[in-house]
Amino acid sequence: MKKFLFITLSLFLPVLASAQQQGTSGDTTAMRQVNIGTIDVLPTAVKVKGMLLLNKDVQYELEGAVDNMYNFKFERAEKQFKSLRRRYPDHPLPYFLMGLSQWWKILPSNIKTLEYDKQFFAYMDTTIQKAEKLYDNNENNTEAAFFIAAANGFTARLHSERSNWRKATVHSKRAIEYMEIAKAGNGLSPEFLFGEALFNYYSIWIHENYKMLRPVLLFFPDGDKRLGLKQLRHVANNGFYTGTEAKYFLMKIYANEEGNLGESIKVSKSLADKYPDNAYFQRFYARLLFIQGHFTMAERVSQDILDKLEQKMPGYEAVSGRYATYILGYINQNKYRDLDKAKQYYLKSIMYAEMTDERESGYFINSYLNLARISDQLKDKPQAKRYYTIVQNSSDKKSAANKEARTWLKANKKVK
Repeated sequence: MKKFLFITLSLFLPVLASAQQQGTSGDTTAMRQVNIGTIDVLPTAVKVKGMLLLNKDVQYELEGAVDNMYNFKFERAEKQFKSLRRRYPDHPLPYFLMGLSQWWKILPSNIKTLEYDKQFFAYMDTTIQKAEKLYDNNENNTEAAFFIAAANGFTARLHSERSNWRKATVHSKRAIEYMEIAKAGNGLSPEFLFGEALFNYYSIWIHENYKMLRPVLLFFPDGDKRLGLKQLRHVANNGFYTGTEAKYFLMKIYANEEGNLGESIKVSKSLADKYPDNAYFQRFYARLLFIQGHFTMAERVSQDILDKLEQKMPGYEAVSGRYATYILGYINQNKYRDLDKAKQYYLKSIMYAEMTDERESGYFINSYLNLARISDQLKDKPQAKRYYTIVQNSSDKKSAANKEARTWLKANKKVK
């Protein structure tokens, strides 16, 4: 049920994201470098003309800041977001960007860290308050509806992760309500299209994969999975604020829902190349390289992840370590035949899994499975038995790992 709520609530996130990728008309990243450290706080009382979301001068100013945020240079990014807040204190945009920055501090831990919750909720609440005031003054303000939907969607998503179901439901309902209103702005900018794209795709995906939940979907508008994917690609290629978030979802959809690893790795590579210090993008890219057999590149990316983890760079923690050490263990075991080094990496992967209390994860179980195989190969039967016993006790009884463990243990009953 929690997985369903997580997916459902994540549909309605017209999320402000990064500057456009290459090939789009508004991306001037390649032309210049923005030195965030030299930007002073500008005076207040600047009058907003039209939609700030579509203001090209603001987009030009913020492209370096959003890139810094997605590259986990949070302090630099937030300095400019705060500068924008000084100039537009009554607009929801700067508060939402500050909230989005907190979100990306939370995400690399698989949303388990609680360190940034208070700041995140505060910024999203302020975003909603500022946007509601704009909307109350003008019910045709699709920009205000956009921010109400976006902030409520993100708030609902984190509440669902924290098992605050009542709050998650309330904010989700509000997100859906204002997403429908914001759709009126779809022709103005790809930013407005993002929420509809996610809804179109996931509402059908849930219908196809969760039969028991189909009655719930009767309360939702009709979706269109193929259209949603097409819309998401459009936003990924043309959105200024929503471009990177659209790529994030495309990367995951292609890999996890569509089974299109070729397209997923293309999107993943573009994100990893543009944001080399983003721990989430790097480990997702490493995983895709690994499962597609690109071992040389997977090794390089995984080693880079461990180097940054050792340097205690933002976002590089136990989850990233678990990915990287398992990949390096497997490569050393099967490519280089360096069993001693492979064992050390598997043991580290197990350590990282225990640090995050993920003893049922594939990396944890398969690390023990490969340690058992190595021990058996080295004729250390007692050690192999200890490892296979852990595999048997930790894995699903119907899994291949469990079957292998049971078969080995049955054939080696006399081993002590």
